[in-house]
Formats: sequence, structure tokens, C-alpha cells
Amino acid sequence: MARPQTDIDAGRELLLNQVEELVRKRGSADIAMNELAAAAGMSPSNLYRFFESKEALLEAVAEKWFADKIAIMEEVTASDLPVRDKLFAFFARRFVVLNARFNADPELFKSYCELGEQYIEVIRGYVDLGDHYLAMIIAEAMDEGYFGELSIDEALSLINQMVSPYCMPDALIHIGPKLSEAKLSQIIDTIFIGLGHGYEAKAQTPHIKIVS
Repeated sequence: MARPQTDIDAGRELLLNQVEELVRKRGSADIAMNELAAAAGMSPSNLYRFFESKEALLEAVAEKWFADKIAIMEEVTASDLPVRDKLFAFFARRFVVLNARFNADPELFKSYCELGEQYIEVIRGYVDLGDHYLAMIIAEAMDEGYFGELSIDEALSLINQMVSPYCMPDALIHIGPKLSEAKLSQIIDTIFIGLGHGYEAKAQTPHIKIVS
């Protein structure tokens, strides 16, 4: 008889919480499936009922880490905010979430960053997804006449390079105190002014604060 989905979901959540406890206790050192099973008080064979492989477990860990950030990106891109405020919210709201997580437990945050570096192939898909949503905002801005003769890919690359400290977890570790929503707002204004034409005529002040 198949295990009910609610039991599967509850078991997966229990194991993901146990992964976090192991990371908190011992850092980002590689976690063996046998070790995780023992920590969760179950046999290795039982663990594989919830995650068919270590790769599946790591993908679930990454999915849990990125879930709130993906929700923000989906909400912002679907909103009817002015395009300047949409681009600000796209980065600022995720920055607030990351900053809060870092401040809540800096060592755990650092360990997760190190874990992500070890399994960068698992993370890469989420980076690409972020670029997809950003490209949607860029396309909307271009429809309004911004970013001159740049292609979407060119604008995407430039914007990512200018705003990367606000969405890269490692940046919070090294330069977090130097980052702020006010500075990000200035960067977004500079992006619109520097990458295209006409923003000065369209801009309205004061700009609203989107983050929550």
C-alpha cells in the first residue's frame, strides 16, 4: 500500500529540518545519507522512501532555501507597479529576506553558502530562473523606451553586475553593513538613467518604498 502523500510531505519536512540542524552543528561538511538517517532516528532504507537519492535531497534543500525568493520574484513580475519600482522591488525585497536570515544566524547562513558552493550545479537552475524573471522586467522597460539600443541579454548582464551585491548571499557576509535599501534605490535610478534615454522625463518623485 502506497504511503499517503501527507505522510511523505511530513517526512520530507522532518528530514529537511534535520539537515538544517546538522549544518548548524557541524557546518557545511558533506552530509552522508546514513548520517542523516541516524540523526532523524530512522533506517537508511526508510530515508530513501522520502528522497530517492542524495541528489534529490540536495535539490529539496535548495528548493526550501529559494522558495521565499521565488515567491517574491513571481509576485513582483506579475504586479502592476511602475517599471522602475518593479525593478527596485525585485532586488530590494529579496535583499531584505536574505539580510534577515543572515542576521538571525550568521554562522548557519555562512554554512549554507558554503554548501551551495559545493553543489553549485544544484543552484545554477535557480540563478537561471532569477535571470528569466529579470529579463521579463527588462523587456517591460524596453517597451516603455528604456535601455536604448541594448539587447535584453546585454541589459541583463549589466544590471546583474551593478546590483549583484544585493542578491548574492556571499556579499552579505563580506560587505553587508555597507548595503542598504537607500543605496539600492540610487543604483536603480542610475541604471535607468545610464542604460537608456528618457527616464528623467518619466521619473516621478518621491519613489515609493516597496519592501516589507
